[in-house]
Amino acid sequence: MSDKNPIYLVQFINNGEKYELYVRKLMPSNLFGFVEIGEFVWNNHSSLVLDTSEEKLKSEFESVETTYIPMHNILRIDQVKKQGTAKISSLADKVTAFPNPIYTPNPKK
Repeated sequence: MSDKNPIYLVQFINNGEKYELYVRKLMPSNLFGFVEIGEFVWNNHSSLVLDTSEEKLKSEFESVETTYIPMHNILRIDQVKKQGTAKISSLADKVTAFPNPIYTPNPKK
């Protein structure tokens, strides 16, 4: 694609939830291990039905110009032809959390 103003769909994990955001600005960060995103693209609703997860995202990123996401939290980045609806979804139960604290056997026994 050779769009002058491409749109990217960025999917990442934040606090145990999967975020899907549409942005126009995507670049490697000067902070080691982070990806920089900005210029968020939101749907302009013309109906009375609102998506609550998108409204939650809008309020969370309302005053944010640029955010930095750790590379290990990113699931996927796609360049898309048109924007969709930004959303937050819970992770499936198939993902097992790493145990905390990590079990270490007692060497004295």
